[in-house]
Amino acid sequence: MKLQKKHQCDECVKTGDTWVHLRTCQTCGATLCCDSSDNQHASKHAMATGHPVAISAEPGEQWAWCYVDEQIVGY
Repeated sequence: MKLQKKHQCDECVKTGDTWVHLRTCQTCGATLCCDSSDNQHASKHAMATGHPVAISAEPGEQWAWCYVDEQIVGY
């Protein structure tokens, strides 16, 4: 049986913070908070790791964001 990952920003959970929306890194699978959230963990992750693309982890949303080119694309 495969364990399902919780729908949360693991970095915000560590510090007891909350988030607005979630983004999932397409390189490593980390799910982190968006730029509308106070901590902006997804952007910080992209800058620190060089992982360029994240998708929305919000139900019903199908788009990807490239941090390098600052472009959004639907899928």
